[in-house]
Amino acid sequence: MSTSYGDTNLSARKSSSERMQMFISDERFHYRANSYLSDIYAQAYFTNSSRVHTSHREVSSAPYDLMANTRSSIILNTPYNSCFSSAKQPDSSLSSNICHHSSQSVLDNRSSEQPDSSLSSNISHHSSQSVLDNRSSEHEVDFTEDDIRLKLQELEQALLNDNDPDQDMGIDEEWVEPIKELLVASSPKESSSESIIYCIGNRKEAQTPKQLLFDCAAAILEDSIEEAQAIINELRHMVSIQGDPPQRLAAYLVEGLAARIASSGQGLYKALKCKEPPTSDRLSAMQILFEVCPCFKFGFMAANYAITEAFKGEERVHIIDFDINQGSQYITLIQSLSTMSNNPPHLRITGVDDPESVQRAVGGLKIIGQRLEKLAEGCGVPFEFRAIASRTEDVTPAMLDCRPGEALLVNFAFQLHHMPDESVSTVNQRDQLLRMVKGLGPKLVTVVEQDVNTNTAPFFPRFVEVYNYYSAVFNSLDAALPRESADRMNVEKQCLARDIVNIVACEGADRIERYEAAGKWRARMTMAGFVSCPFNANSSGSIRSLLKSYCDRYKVKEEGGALYFGWEDKTLVVASAWQ
Repeated sequence: MSTSYGDTNLSARKSSSERMQMFISDERFHYRANSYLSDIYAQAYFTNSSRVHTSHREVSSAPYDLMANTRSSIILNTPYNSCFSSAKQPDSSLSSNICHHSSQSVLDNRSSEQPDSSLSSNISHHSSQSVLDNRSSEHEVDFTEDDIRLKLQELEQALLNDNDPDQDMGIDEEWVEPIKELLVASSPKESSSESIIYCIGNRKEAQTPKQLLFDCAAAILEDSIEEAQAIINELRHMVSIQGDPPQRLAAYLVEGLAARIASSGQGLYKALKCKEPPTSDRLSAMQILFEVCPCFKFGFMAANYAITEAFKGEERVHIIDFDINQGSQYITLIQSLSTMSNNPPHLRITGVDDPESVQRAVGGLKIIGQRLEKLAEGCGVPFEFRAIASRTEDVTPAMLDCRPGEALLVNFAFQLHHMPDESVSTVNQRDQLLRMVKGLGPKLVTVVEQDVNTNTAPFFPRFVEVYNYYSAVFNSLDAALPRESADRMNVEKQCLARDIVNIVACEGADRIERYEAAGKWRARMTMAGFVSCPFNANSSGSIRSLLKSYCDRYKVKEEGGALYFGWEDKTLVVASAWQ
């Protein structure tokens, strides 16, 4: 029997094995029920009896709490027989037909790879038991809405060159063969449990958190949920949010994997977003992250250098920022403007305020604007601030109040990855926003983004990407702050854990954190009509000199007109400018 769980894009089937607990007593973590909507998480569940009973569970409306070093009893028992439906990769000469018994099926983890011309995928729903059929690649297909969306994904991959060598997934050598086993076609007679054993080998030999995490993700990919749950229980005795970087990262990745199994990823993500006290802690953590992890700080700095260069010779400048955050970027910009000349240009900033942002919760952009106005007055910079209370996707050119005689600059700092693209919806808000900005005729557009693919990558490669990327971030924090630091724990919990859980546990529209590799952003900007504007030698030289005051494991390089900031050999943030 197949069951779909709310809007979380996961489906399950009935199994003959015993019922299992989805969340188990844990010495380090537990979730205290507090805040997600019960109508989103109504779940049909079943027992081992031959008769299936369906009911909906009441869920509390207060936020979840992620707790450390506490003893807790069992928080949630799920009587689901959790063997999630497995769809194995087809033989290279065959097409795969995935059939589900339920009236509604949800397709997850659709591969972003371009299909071979000899393959075709037909997805059909039957009232009989789920089967895998082999059909000729010449079989005709009726193009449904799902087919059209898949074709759009293929087009995106072709246009954006999804398989560029410079976008290598960075999978560790020791995991190449297991991943091949998972992704290459296997015998349809082979059970999920048997397959996962052959794929990941003898799990008793895997003792490090990294190995166990990868085993768990592989088990989830194979729908071996009992195996995955056993690994999660083992991991929870090995990790700690107060341990070394691998342990701290593993602690949050474990919660993401558990949430994925329990179909509660979005609920946990929302809970972490609005956990009390959400506002002051979140804002403080973001500020600390930008200060102690210079890759993020220097991303802002590079954008400011480009903006300052564009100011030269202008009497009036208008900056539009679609995610102004706390306005920290403009504090240094205003200070630098005051030293440029005796008559700095008139600066007008328009900040877009998402109604659900933490800025709104602490008084909105009004307070941020007042702070910047006071600073500008002290620096002798003519200044004007205007806030737009709207979600980014709802902003229109008329709302931005662009005026004649002003040099227009647009700043996208760690914001564009929140916009859904064509892999989520045919509306493609990401490219739509870029085209709208291009239509405004800006003198300069700055883009600062993380350099990692969590957008179109399927679940397992995405998990590997997340591990590699955040390993570098957690290691960089370890070099900057002591492990017992309350500030560090606040940064990791408020800024990093939320994103990790969302990327690992959620799919479809629920997956908000959709980073892309630098090559993808370059392709998107080019397709929107922009031309790269390289940083001048003075700007890049100044940044290199300043970075030397930090740990020598921080690196910066210039490539294709953009500046790449990283930890050791892993790029974390890329800053670029466009005209």
